[in-house]
Amino acid sequence: MDANLLTVQKKESKKNNNMTQQKTIGFGYISPKETCNDKKCPFHGQIKVRGRTFVGTVTSAKFARSITVEWERLKFIPKYERFEKRKTKVKAHNPECINAKEGDIVTIQECKPISKTKHFIVVQKNEQNNA
Repeated sequence: MDANLLTVQKKESKKNNNMTQQKTIGFGYISPKETCNDKKCPFHGQIKVRGRTFVGTVTSAKFARSITVEWERLKFIPKYERFEKRKTKVKAHNPECINAKEGDIVTIQECKPISKTKHFIVVQKNEQNNA
């Protein structure tokens, strides 16, 4: 294991004057400036990220701490020797410290199953919706 994955920094919260743990999850992601008390947050909670990483657009943020992320991919059709566009939709956990909104472009990473349909966590907000 890499030493950077296991480093834990203690950061003092200005509001409560108590210590909250913030860890670096590796993979080159920068920890968010805000803190949260979410147990399923990769930066402030106990869950670890691993495996596949995708970049997509948030299509729905109506759930509590959950979002739907969608991205396009190309599928090859051998008969016509051409590619067709297909979309993939995935549900992901949205930690309070990141708080992605509908229309944002986010990076999600695989983790252990959080619920029946959620297997990904938002680890970074790349761009914000200007509308």
